[in-house]
Amino acid sequence: MQYLTTTEMAEKWNISRRRVAELCRNERIDGAILKGKTWLIPSNVTKPEDPRKNHN
Repeated sequence: MQYLTTTEMAEKWNISRRRVAELCRNERIDGAILKGKTWLIPSNVTKPEDPRKNHN
């Protein structure tokens, strides 16, 4: 399995690195693991829905 860093996922999903790290901390990204100070995220995972946005 290939893993990406928060920086790489932020570019892929067009959101900030801080937001990706927050999603990892809150266990919103399946399979994300903390290695030292770096989050490793499976490259094939989908971006979680943002509950702050209204999806009518």
